[in-house]
Amino acid sequence: MTSRIAFQGDLGAYSHEACRDARPDYEALPCATFEDVIEAVKSGRAELAMLPVENSTYGRVADIHRLLPESGLHIVDEAFVRVHIALMAVKGVKLENVHRVRAHLVLIPQCRGFLDAHGIVGEAAADSAGAAADIAATGDTSVAALASELAAEMHGLDVLARNIEDHDRNTTRFLIMSRAPNTARRSETMMTTFVFRVRNIPAALYKGMGGFATNGVNMTKLESYMVDGSFTATQFYADIEGHPEDENVKRALEELDYFTSYLKILGTYPADMKRF
Repeated sequence: MTSRIAFQGDLGAYSHEACRDARPDYEALPCATFEDVIEAVKSGRAELAMLPVENSTYGRVADIHRLLPESGLHIVDEAFVRVHIALMAVKGVKLENVHRVRAHLVLIPQCRGFLDAHGIVGEAAADSAGAAADIAATGDTSVAALASELAAEMHGLDVLARNIEDHDRNTTRFLIMSRAPNTARRSETMMTTFVFRVRNIPAALYKGMGGFATNGVNMTKLESYMVDGSFTATQFYADIEGHPEDENVKRALEELDYFTSYLKILGTYPADMKRF
């Protein structure tokens, strides 16, 4: 029986590309929402979830930090995908005939130079791969789509132009999640992700973070976000280099624990080489 990895979006989405690159032997399972992705793994319809957490251009992916701690899943790997954008249309359409293009709102500004140079107007769509699928299904020759080349492959569209993004470093980071944790040391450089809330005492965050500095633990990410819509309840999301069994990481987490009211490790996993 083929194992499945669930992702949010239509076939050909960048999340689908991440699934194919990171787990080529798994069947990719498209889901409508991030919640559906999580539920697919919890229910057993899929073994793994592929969830985007941040983009180098646009920052945090909305809602993900809120969903991860309550998902009941564990991070077992990370994956990075370079966002290469292609212009695609139904077979027979030529680039000079394209005057309108559909894509997710975040993709259109990333191709502004190319679109302006060719007099193409962007139209926002709910999903870029979905826009490609709609064009293929309707056979609409009056509009093209911006999406990954995988979307063109999945939906039988012709690629009219490749790599048309304005910036060549746009990358999305994904987390691969499972029902069971895998904390085995599978790499020389391990990552640990956790969330926490500090106690209501002066300088609690400053003091809690001090343990990472004094113990030589590299913190690669620290973000705050509100909990349950409250301006006074702040939760922090953090990535560090190291394994909880490393002596310096263990001491740093023990020190942080003293200043927190809530601390939860979401996963320990190998650092992807594309991180460096």
